[in-house]
Amino acid sequence: MTETIFDDFVPRIVYHVFRKCSPDWQIRNHHVGDHDLTYIIKGKARYTVNDTPHEVGSGDVIYLSEGDIKNSITYPENLMQCFGINFSSFSPESQSVNKRNAGDKLRLFPTVTNIGLKQDIIDLFRELTISWNEQQSGYLLKTRALLMLILNRLSEIIILSNASAPNDYRIGKITRHISMHYSEKLTVKNLAQLVNLDEDYLGQLFKRETGMTVHKYMTKIRIRNAENMLQSGNYKIHEAAEQCGFSDVFHFYKSFRALRGFPPSRCLLKP
Repeated sequence: MTETIFDDFVPRIVYHVFRKCSPDWQIRNHHVGDHDLTYIIKGKARYTVNDTPHEVGSGDVIYLSEGDIKNSITYPENLMQCFGINFSSFSPESQSVNKRNAGDKLRLFPTVTNIGLKQDIIDLFRELTISWNEQQSGYLLKTRALLMLILNRLSEIIILSNASAPNDYRIGKITRHISMHYSEKLTVKNLAQLVNLDEDYLGQLFKRETGMTVHKYMTKIRIRNAENMLQSGNYKIHEAAEQCGFSDVFHFYKSFRALRGFPPSRCLLKP
């Protein structure tokens, strides 16, 4: 499993806003205290970060860290709309492990990255905005959790170059269904009925959204769960295979080795 700088990173939100810019909106010589993240969903703007100008627009993520200086303006003919959030870290591990030298500052992302309009990220930001504004009991925990989901998704796209999470809500519904019902007998036909799609069209849409077939995705989820079961030491190989939806142990062995690169027996705890 690939480790990232986010594995020990725990954010604390300092400020959050969903901003619809007016024609005269601008920020002058703002010194960033810790982490500053903006996701533009409409319009354009010019950000100058440490004297370097950046023309940014819909789908761009602008990230600044401690000590950066930014100036920004929008364009009256194409006003910017964006989610903006400032946050700090209260994880000592992330500060000590991820800074190469004592004087280095922790940077999570490049200054500007275009990820396009990702509906799943937009939905997370919208839910965070509602919780932050309503401030109901427990909102700090909820908004922190939502921010961590956003950072995880951005790290997949920007750091790990993995944009495979589905944008289509129907495919998202199917992947969630598979994750919860992987031990059951699942067919493409039944999954298509779940979202009122033709079976062939679902196959095409699923591959376009996730980069793999429905069957391959189901196998991946089943193998991951079987591996966890075997590593717990509470299951034999045929038991894990059966409880993860494999009726044929030989097929389980073959699928496991193909996906993980080693046999399932390696996961068993040694006596």
